[in-house]
Amino acid sequence: MAYIANTVFDRDAMLAAIGVGSIEDLFSTIPEGLRLSAPLNIPRSLDQISLTRHYQQLAALNADAEHYPTFLGAGVYDHYVPSTVGAITGRSEFYTSYTPYQPEVSQGVLQSIYEFQTLISQLFAMDVANASMYDAATGLAEAAIMAADITGRKQVTILGSINPTYKDVIKTYVRHMGISLREYECPRGFAELSDSKLATSDDAAIVMQYPNYWGNLEEIGAMTEMAHKSGALSIVCVDPIALGMLKPPGEYGVDIAVGEGQSLGCTMGYGGPLLGLFAVKKEYVRRLPGRIVGATKDIEGKRAYVMTLRTREQDIRRERATSNICTNVALHALAATVYLSTMGRHGMAAVADLSLQKAHYAASEISKLPGFTLTYPNASFFKEFCIDCPVPVAALNKLLWSHGIVGGHAVSESTMMVAVTEKRTREDIDRLVTILAEGGAKRHTVA
Repeated sequence: MAYIANTVFDRDAMLAAIGVGSIEDLFSTIPEGLRLSAPLNIPRSLDQISLTRHYQQLAALNADAEHYPTFLGAGVYDHYVPSTVGAITGRSEFYTSYTPYQPEVSQGVLQSIYEFQTLISQLFAMDVANASMYDAATGLAEAAIMAADITGRKQVTILGSINPTYKDVIKTYVRHMGISLREYECPRGFAELSDSKLATSDDAAIVMQYPNYWGNLEEIGAMTEMAHKSGALSIVCVDPIALGMLKPPGEYGVDIAVGEGQSLGCTMGYGGPLLGLFAVKKEYVRRLPGRIVGATKDIEGKRAYVMTLRTREQDIRRERATSNICTNVALHALAATVYLSTMGRHGMAAVADLSLQKAHYAASEISKLPGFTLTYPNASFFKEFCIDCPVPVAALNKLLWSHGIVGGHAVSESTMMVAVTEKRTREDIDRLVTILAEGGAKRHTVA
């Protein structure tokens, strides 16, 4: 698609139509002291051929993920994306579609959202899912607000083992809503179930992550029971890939399940955009943030899809609204729908099992290196784990990058969190281990 700029004649015609002699006159009402006194120092314009070449040269500077295996995770992961995803999401009737306010002309988009909701409900084993959120972080914040609204309580307890970025977003959302946050520390890498202070009678909800930020598995069922005994709701943020082999949140009695859907057919995209998953028990459906698409019949008795339980006016009710989110990440939700339909039950199980086996192989090999130890040796983990390193993580990652590998996330100066997905080969993992051994032996320091 080419951009065609306005010509001089176009600009003159528009200025004449509004009765202004020049572009400078158009901005004459702006005080002179606020206007630029000199031209901006920007490059001259390029013709389309030169501009295309320029962007190709810039694109060539980017590292090719297929040739730079990545062990970086912490919320965004390098999972395989089947070719069917791009084939469907690349169709113009999907990627140019906007919010389906007019159902009679948006049946295709509405159906895709309805299928998405159905698949997420099945994956999570929950009663109802919405049409998607921006990401897991905003989904968790909306869940915390929803829990406070349902219970009438104004305190939410969040485990220290959830993603710190998610914590920050929750804090930002609730800071002016009269909701206080209580953080429960998890020094061993997971919550201590023997602690009676985990859930209190003041809590609207207990917020957990499964697997948690460090990759460890929490006792979701037991903590949900503790929350319910104190009159609180259970909110869990899940990795949807893990549900290919782990028990889904609905089977634990969880009240609100949230997730990051980027792993479901969406590229890493340098950290975004992402896809928020949100599902609840049916008794809370009318408190659900965002949109829901329902199935009905038209006047001819044919199957039709409509926006339901949510009016457009909800978006302008401000503090009286259940939620102020007024859109959904429809294209990414479609990608997740195609991914789940393509992979199916057995494909999801295979991806989860491969990620688990390769992550445990990597952890075993790295922990054999002198000076490298598992940070949480007593924790069970899925595809991500933390390693205490004998030298700064920044130095190790610099060394790994020089060998064409994206290293793990620096949880602290000397602790690296390593993510291993089904895409990582044994050769990739063995190269990672060899280079870490080299870095540990040479005692590299941060440059």
